[in-house]
Amino acid sequence: MSDIEETDGSEGADVASGPVAPHRVIGTPAPAPRLLGSNAPTTAAASSEGAGGVAVAEHDEEIPQPTEEEIQRGNRAEKIIVACFVLAFLAGCGFIAAYIGLPVGLDRLAPGGNAVDAALRSNLALGTSLAVALLALAVGSLLWVRLLMPDVEIVEERHELQSAPADRAAFAETFKQGAGYSQIVKRPMVRRSLLLGTLPLVAAPLVLLRDMGPLPGTSLRHTVWSAGRRLLVYGTNQPLTAADFSAPGSMITIVPEGYEDDPDALTKAAVILIKFRPGELAIPVRTQGSTLVGTMNWTVDNIVAYSKICTHIGCPVALYEQTTHHILCPCHQSTFDASTGATVVFGPAARPLPQLPMTVNTDGYLVAKSDFTQPVGPSFWERG
Repeated sequence: MSDIEETDGSEGADVASGPVAPHRVIGTPAPAPRLLGSNAPTTAAASSEGAGGVAVAEHDEEIPQPTEEEIQRGNRAEKIIVACFVLAFLAGCGFIAAYIGLPVGLDRLAPGGNAVDAALRSNLALGTSLAVALLALAVGSLLWVRLLMPDVEIVEERHELQSAPADRAAFAETFKQGAGYSQIVKRPMVRRSLLLGTLPLVAAPLVLLRDMGPLPGTSLRHTVWSAGRRLLVYGTNQPLTAADFSAPGSMITIVPEGYEDDPDALTKAAVILIKFRPGELAIPVRTQGSTLVGTMNWTVDNIVAYSKICTHIGCPVALYEQTTHHILCPCHQSTFDASTGATVVFGPAARPLPQLPMTVNTDGYLVAKSDFTQPVGPSFWERG
C-alpha cells in the first residue's frame, strides 16, 4: 500500500517520513515505475511548497519481486478477464444479429404473423444480448482492476484550480506510472480482448442508424392529393357533395380517396373542411414567388379546405371556433383565421395552413384540383 500526498509549506519537513511505494504487484515479473515515492529531496519539497502541487521524488527502495503463487494467481485472473471480454464480443455480435435478423412490424412479418409476439422476441433478444455485453465488460474491467492492478491510495488536498508547472509534471509522471501499473502493455491478451469486446458496441450505432430510414428527398414537398381525387369523410369514407356539407360553421376531417387506410399518407394529406355563411369567407390571393398558394377560386359554395397539419411542429389542428372562425392547434396554441386563408393570428406558427385547391367533378362530388401548392406541416430550411 502507498499514498500520494500533497504537501504544503507547513508539511515540507515531513516529506522524508512520507508515503512508501507499493510492496508488490500481483502477477508482474518486473516492477513497473513507481507511482510516487518517499524520501523526496529537499529541492523537490521546496518546489512543491511554492506551487502547492504534488512532489514527485525518486526513491531507492526496491519493490519485492512477486512470488510464484502471485504470478500464477495473476495468470488465472488474466484468463477470466479475457473470457469476460470475449463474452462481451459475442453478446455484442448477438445484439447486432438480433436487430437485423428478427423481423418486427407487419410489413416485415410473414402473412399471418403476430406482430406482438415478434416484438416480444425482438425485445428479449436485444435486451438480453446488450445486458450480457455490458455486464461482461463491467465484470472484466472490475476484475482487471481488483486482481491485476496494485491497491494504491491517493490523497490530495484541495487547492486552486489553476495547475502549477509542478502539478502538470506530476500528472504526466502519474499517468505514465499508472499506465505501467495497469499492465496494459505487459498483458496484450487483456488489451486485445478488451478491444475485441467493445468492437460490437462501437459498431452497433451504425446498425441502429438504419431505423432513421432513407433521406426524405423531395417527399416533404408533396402529398398524395392529385387532380380529380375525391374528398372522403374521415371514418365513414363516404364521398361528399357541397349539398351534403351545408351547415355553416361546421368542420369535418377529410382524407384522400384510395388512401383512407394508409396512415403514412394521412400524416401529410389529412384535410379539414369548413363551411362558411355567404360573405364570411374572404381569402385573399396569395402567392409565394410565382406559386399561387391561396385564392377564393379554390373554394366551392363557401366551403374551404385547409391542411390539418400545423405549420409549427406538425400537430393536428382539430379545434375550430365558429364565432371567430379561428382554427386552434392544441399543442402550442397556434391560431389561424380560417376566413382569411388560415393566416396566423397568434402563436409560434410561422406561416398559414396550406390551402387545398378544390372543385367538383361531373357527378357533383368534391374533388381536389391538384396537390397542395406548398409543403404542408412544419417549415424546414430546405423548403426555400
